[in-house]
Amino acid sequence: MQTRYASFSLVTFSRSTLGAALAACALLLAVSGCQAPVTAIPEGQATTLADALKLREGDVIRIAFPGTPSLDTTQTIRRDGRVTLSMLGELRVVGLSPLELEKLLMEKYASQLVSKEVSVSVVSSTYSVYVTGAVLSQGEVKSDKPLTVLEAIMKGGGFDFARANTRAVSIVRSEDGKNTKYTVDLQKILDGQQSEPFYLLPGDVVYVPVKFRWF
Repeated sequence: MQTRYASFSLVTFSRSTLGAALAACALLLAVSGCQAPVTAIPEGQATTLADALKLREGDVIRIAFPGTPSLDTTQTIRRDGRVTLSMLGELRVVGLSPLELEKLLMEKYASQLVSKEVSVSVVSSTYSVYVTGAVLSQGEVKSDKPLTVLEAIMKGGGFDFARANTRAVSIVRSEDGKNTKYTVDLQKILDGQQSEPFYLLPGDVVYVPVKFRWF
């Protein structure tokens, strides 16, 4: 009688354990299915410092012609990405680096320049990004210089390390009317490993997910 009771208890325990395991697996699959797969950014596709330094709407730029100062101008790049220049009219400059714009102006003004020199400098450039998720302070972060993902998080108060999954931080960016999601592993940088920094662009949303826990 005792043997049969012990055998029955063992079977009951095994079924209970199996049920719990299956329930846990189902929960994990459900959670995994709701989240976008975490993939590293392919080499060379991270937003680099050179990308972050390109001219954008709202930047105030100074264009100087050392040999022909009458052409000098300081302007704010309009929402259409253009500035208005003497003798040229409207010129789209958004997306160019200052050096690229210098070369373009050298070509455009070739016949008018006394000396073949053009200087383009950024007087001011302020933009906003947004940080949310498992951080100590959520909201808008403003910057007047190129900003990496980690710098934006730290500027906004830093990680909530008790909750933050620092290995799968997301950046959501609006490009050509579509939202693109990038995922970066910031734990590598926090551990002192070499990792290509990901620079943010105006309007980017940085999301630090909550790490999954077994209860």
